[in-house]
Amino acid sequence: MDTNLKPTPILDFDDPAVRTLIRERDWAGLPESERIGAIYDFVRDEIAFGYNASDDLAASAVLADGFGQCNTKTTLLMALLRGAGIPCRFHGATIHKELQKGVVDGLFYRVAPESIIHSWAEVRFEDRWVGLEGVILDAGYLDGLRADVARAGGSFLGYGAGTEDIDDPPVAWCGTDTAIQATGVNRDFGVFADPDSFYREYGANLSGLRGLLFRNVIRHRMNRRVESIRNCSMVAPRPGTAAKATVPGRAGA
Repeated sequence: MDTNLKPTPILDFDDPAVRTLIRERDWAGLPESERIGAIYDFVRDEIAFGYNASDDLAASAVLADGFGQCNTKTTLLMALLRGAGIPCRFHGATIHKELQKGVVDGLFYRVAPESIIHSWAEVRFEDRWVGLEGVILDAGYLDGLRADVARAGGSFLGYGAGTEDIDDPPVAWCGTDTAIQATGVNRDFGVFADPDSFYREYGANLSGLRGLLFRNVIRHRMNRRVESIRNCSMVAPRPGTAAKATVPGRAGA
């Protein structure tokens, strides 16, 4: 089997819930570009942006949560792509913690590590590798961000976004690279066959006491902040822009 199509303990697309989703959406029956786009759109917008308990959750656990951040959305995206017969690989990196400022502040921000494990999927399409980092933030959250804190438009870094143009970031699947946190990347670890290989070598974010604090306290505050920003897209569109349809959030865990 092609290494870029194999299941792994983290990319567990043989899990019944993941298999059922792929079958019910009939993704495997779509032409290649449409198949990638449909799976990408599902993970981007039907899996809300939010913070899970750990970076190295299995895809089935991310699906059950119904929300995710860069690393967990990458896991789910890769599992669904492979389960639908699309080769993909893992790209590991770190981002500066400034990218998260605003979602987390005060003491919790100060004690966070300067660099945070980050990742995205690369999909094999038309004989080249295409990066899919733009899957992280759902459309509703992006709309809320524009309405609430990114009202000036242009280059923006913070609140989970890092882009040269917050009004029109390259997040839609059109056969080329997508990105939404790229300007926050401060180290590139390169490509790996799967997230399992990467986490074995570099570990996940936050362990020990800081990990315990994140899982039980910090991430819940972050998810409430994310949800409050997402709600802004429904009540306070930025002047000069039309309110857009939003995806209900599920990031309150």
